[in-house]
Amino acid sequence: MQDGKIARIGRRLENADAPVVIDAEGLIVAPGFIDVHNHTEFTITDPAKRFNEGLLRQGVTTIVGGADGTVSPEQIRRLAGLYEKNGIGTNVAFYVGHNAIRFLVMAGERRAPSGEELAEMKKLVREGMELGAVGFSSALMYQPGTFSKSDELVELAREAASHNGIYDSLVRNPGHALLESCREAIEVGRRAGIPVKIAHEEVTGLENQGLSAMVVKLIEEARAGGLNVVTDQCPYDASATADLAEIIRVPGTLHGFSFKESLHDPDIRSRLKDPSENGINGGFSWLKAGGYSHIRILGSKDYPELVGRYLSELAGERKEDNFDFVCDLLQEAGHPVWITLGAVREEDVRNILVQPWNMIVSDGIYSDGVTAQGHPRSTGAFPKVLGHYVRDLRVLTLPEAVRKMTSLPADFIGLHDRGRIKEGLAADIVIFDPRTIADRSTWDEPQLYAVGVQHVIVNGAPVLCDGKLTGQAPGRFLKRQR
Repeated sequence: MQDGKIARIGRRLENADAPVVIDAEGLIVAPGFIDVHNHTEFTITDPAKRFNEGLLRQGVTTIVGGADGTVSPEQIRRLAGLYEKNGIGTNVAFYVGHNAIRFLVMAGERRAPSGEELAEMKKLVREGMELGAVGFSSALMYQPGTFSKSDELVELAREAASHNGIYDSLVRNPGHALLESCREAIEVGRRAGIPVKIAHEEVTGLENQGLSAMVVKLIEEARAGGLNVVTDQCPYDASATADLAEIIRVPGTLHGFSFKESLHDPDIRSRLKDPSENGINGGFSWLKAGGYSHIRILGSKDYPELVGRYLSELAGERKEDNFDFVCDLLQEAGHPVWITLGAVREEDVRNILVQPWNMIVSDGIYSDGVTAQGHPRSTGAFPKVLGHYVRDLRVLTLPEAVRKMTSLPADFIGLHDRGRIKEGLAADIVIFDPRTIADRSTWDEPQLYAVGVQHVIVNGAPVLCDGKLTGQAPGRFLKRQR
């Protein structure tokens, strides 16, 4: 490697004078992994967190920030400047985000944009793409994106298409209308003339079990029709995690609210039920997005016998209203009750996992390896695939799993100098032990770093060597290559 590039490849390199030589006998040498749906882009601007260690220890050398429509052009500009100033361990590329742009132009308005507002949003998408964004991202289940119609998305996606970008979408209603929501994303892509990536594709909820076969059929049909449609996926049977209390939405008009005390009052319960199940003033809520049949208990010190059960099942067994059951459980438990907001059947996880157009992502937040917060995917997604699904279960071959983490995402988002080990390409490389690579993170200890990744090289500089950080931070802001 020389000047950040792969200079020569061979079994015996004569006259090669390298200052550092790595003995990789018995290990796998692969292109650095690319996480195309990640949420650490803001946190790593903190100099103390700039290495992004939880991702490096998974073999990730590039993340794509701005997922779920969260980043504006001005934020891309500011973050890129901070990366250059402070240094970062992983490279960062960006989507320019629908939610961020819509909020800048329309605040929280629940209507279609005027002609002037649409023109301003198109201008901001264009600005983001000219800064080097890889595409345009939306999250239609979240505000304010949920108030937009398909026509608005088509107009904005066309701006990204004119810069050879892609359309990335967390679809509108995956809990209750998954197929219809995926069809909308595909139709936006077809009308805008832009490749489509459906973000962290998953089939959540008891009523949707087995629907992955229909999702696969839908995507295969779109691809057969000439549209480049792909998905990305977190390899877990549960999506976002939370404390059970977080599904209760408390209106601002309810003063002095306390879970332990207020939930005893039937009147207060009745005032909480509608905003919790339908959103405050019709806005977002987790119960509205999924519901009791989507929420599974992951952990409870007080009631370990409830772990693995769905709220709807437990309420039904007690012949109790779903919301009353939640309130009773919150009152009775002395410790937090941890839940997943979107439980997935393992067969549906695997059915999406093996598709050749499906990529692996973490959807992760920053982890310091100490503080127990978030989802185990933040520290374990990529090693889980390589250890659990490749080595242990043989659901995927090793070459195919690596392709899903490297050349497939690199080609799709337009980082053509990444994702392969080839002379002249960027020297982003991971070296791992296929016999030991594994995720260690659990629902109870999601912060535990993965094992098995021995060396990570970013832009030709070693950032992890023999499992230890080197102190180098050679990552940089990556622009889409046309």
